[in-house]
Amino acid sequence: MPRVPSLKFTSWQDLLLIGLPALLLLAGGFWLAARYVQPAPPQQLVLATGTEGNGYQRFAARYKDILQGHGITLIERPSAGAQENLSLLRDPTQHIDAAFMQGGTAGSVRDDDQLYSLGGLYDEPLWIFYRSALAKDQPGGRLDQLLQLRGRRIAIGLAGSGTHQLAHELLEANGMSSPPTQLLDQSGLDSVAALRAGQLDAIMVVGPTQSALVWSLLYSEGVQLMSLSQAQAYTRRLPYLQTITLPRGAIDLVRNIPAQDMTLLAPLATLVVRASTHPALIDLLLQAASDIHGEAGVFQKPHEFPRAIDVDFPLAPSAERYYKSGTSFLQRHLPFWLATLIDRMIVLLVPVIALLIPILRFAPPLYGWRVRSRIFRRYGELKFLEAELEHDARRHSRAEWLTRLDRIEEKVNHLPTPLIFSDMLYTLRSHVELVRQAILRRTE
Repeated sequence: MPRVPSLKFTSWQDLLLIGLPALLLLAGGFWLAARYVQPAPPQQLVLATGTEGNGYQRFAARYKDILQGHGITLIERPSAGAQENLSLLRDPTQHIDAAFMQGGTAGSVRDDDQLYSLGGLYDEPLWIFYRSALAKDQPGGRLDQLLQLRGRRIAIGLAGSGTHQLAHELLEANGMSSPPTQLLDQSGLDSVAALRAGQLDAIMVVGPTQSALVWSLLYSEGVQLMSLSQAQAYTRRLPYLQTITLPRGAIDLVRNIPAQDMTLLAPLATLVVRASTHPALIDLLLQAASDIHGEAGVFQKPHEFPRAIDVDFPLAPSAERYYKSGTSFLQRHLPFWLATLIDRMIVLLVPVIALLIPILRFAPPLYGWRVRSRIFRRYGELKFLEAELEHDARRHSRAEWLTRLDRIEEKVNHLPTPLIFSDMLYTLRSHVELVRQAILRRTE
């Protein structure tokens, strides 16, 4: 008796022949996508700031609180100021991720610089304070030009600071970078005490009004702030500078500080990051910058900063996306770690899904074609036998014809046929019986 064919739900041989290449293709797509996926963001960020009590350190404390809320530890690296910050960023052995910078500090960008700006954070005014006694013989009792400090003792900040560099450029433009003018590398609250004691004649400092040094000088008796009458001329010589106005009474309405509108020079402050700084950390820095520097201030209106502008270095690609689209949907609604995880998974899954769609579309028909092709091959053998029988039934004996048919039937009974194709198998078996009847009739 012929064996009953074994019916299966699936043909594992066909599944392997089709599924294995598909899996290899998916694995290749996954591997290729993984090469372009950023690793998980580090749990800490190293930020170069400045000297004790300066504006950069005060802002860094606020950044630290915001990043801590997202599970990121901000490590402050004190420095002499913007110039040293740039040196730290350029030195890969220092492992600095970001640094506060003063516009104009970089000078010309080097070819090997792998640094990017996160845009303009705020106007960082240059404050020139001098002893009031120097202006007692001047009209209005005030100085309004740097030239009026010729031959005086001027503190220009520590070497390596942005103040030091800017002060040198301005004083050199006035021919005051050498004796008899004395340029002293001093900064901090000690210089305030020296100015009050008459050991200094003037102090030049770059920083926001929040700087402890600036705040102390604004409230110091016998000290005045210089309003530069030639401010526009300096902006033509040094394009990274702009003029800003400190309105009368803006510091203290009750004490009327300052007593009149003051014209100051200001570069833009920025955050500079390395090309290797993780994009997710850059997004966090920009969110923090929007919260901190987007507030109204003495020199700005609400949401005027941060601003999408190149400051010494090109704008980081992540910053460009942030300024165009804002915080991503995921980071607005999910914790930082979960949002970054999903972002990375999307990068991995998109190419895999792109491959999976055509695979799912073509794999089932291909699987069906392979199963049908085996059945059709048996049909071919059966049809060939039937045609030979009709052409010359006497060519073989009945036993020989039936033996050949039995061999075909044996193959049919052992076809690995999934259940969904069982109708085709039963149809083939019925056709085998039809040919058997034809053999019996023609070989009587």
